[in-house]
Amino acid sequence: MPIYTRTGDKGQTSLFNGQRVSKADLRVEAYGTVDELNSVIGVVIAEIRNPRLAAKRAKSEIRNELVEIQNDLFEIGSVLASSEVRSERLEVKRLKKRVKEFEELIDTMTKQMPVLKNFILPGGGKTGALLQMARTVCRRAERRVVDLLKSEKVDNSIIMYLNRLSDLLFTMSRFVNYKEKQKEVIWVKR
Repeated sequence: MPIYTRTGDKGQTSLFNGQRVSKADLRVEAYGTVDELNSVIGVVIAEIRNPRLAAKRAKSEIRNELVEIQNDLFEIGSVLASSEVRSERLEVKRLKKRVKEFEELIDTMTKQMPVLKNFILPGGGKTGALLQMARTVCRRAERRVVDLLKSEKVDNSIIMYLNRLSDLLFTMSRFVNYKEKQKEVIWVKR
């Protein structure tokens, strides 16, 4: 199968049902941003695989969860690439369960860290900073899906998933920084 097809050379692309739309279409923007998030998470996973990093057990668990999230995001992208809303699709039905799993992970990691009393600046170690970057791309993906929702039907569980995922990525960032003894920088109002 060739990588290039030349069918998009004039700024159009095809949805899963074959419908041609502009590459600037809200639906394309939504699933494209989900794809971007998936790629950023891939960078985080590549950094976590670095054998020099501390807290290997905790990072291994986070890495495994991130791979699972990448699979979720691929499925979400495929749902968004279809102009048909099919809530009965397994990919979408599973998302509510995943939201609960995210909440449990957030609670588990939060109990192991100092209480967050202030806003913090994104950063810390490299993995923590990359997780913060993934969080911001996740928030953008969520905004793109909400934009799409204004004009087309989108299953609400996708929005719930992305909203909770950004909370999880934030918590993972703090957790990795905590395990690596990377200090959180508190935001100071000027």
